[in-house]
Amino acid sequence: MKTIVIYKTKYGSTKTYAEWIAEDLGCEAVDVKSIKVDDLLGYDTIIYGGGLYAEIINGVTLITKNIEKLKDKKIIIYTTGITPTDVRAYYDGEVIEKNFKKGIPENVKIFNFLGKMVQSELTTVHRLALVSLKKIMSAKENPSDMIKLLVELCDADGDFSDKESIAPLVEYAKEK
Repeated sequence: MKTIVIYKTKYGSTKTYAEWIAEDLGCEAVDVKSIKVDDLLGYDTIIYGGGLYAEIINGVTLITKNIEKLKDKKIIIYTTGITPTDVRAYYDGEVIEKNFKKGIPENVKIFNFLGKMVQSELTTVHRLALVSLKKIMSAKENPSDMIKLLVELCDADGDFSDKESIAPLVEYAKEK
């Protein structure tokens, strides 16, 4: 089976995961900027990685807008972000709804990994967005547990990437 890993990264953790996955699968990792959908037609398995920004998977439209063209491919999508991966309501609800308007196609499987958020590396736009988000969320009366978590995550600072977490994705990619 011919496999490719494609990624779009802003702060580097998505690329790191792409390289780890590609190494374990013995394939190449390629920045999405250098790929067109027609380049993917020669692959059996396409792995796409993107960071999460307001529940949107960075660059995933390469896949979602071309899902019909890729319907006979095994497609694996992974996300990187700082929301704990055990918050399934977030990943299985909001992230899916915003990125797959018609639901997840049968040939697509999604994995979620912790990435990094190093405050000193953030762009001014992202820093300001976090300040605004924290202010808005902190002002809510009777905040839900998810709102409380989002407020807490606005202050996250570090690299939470974990190579061992890719094992289920790599296993799935190797299945026929």
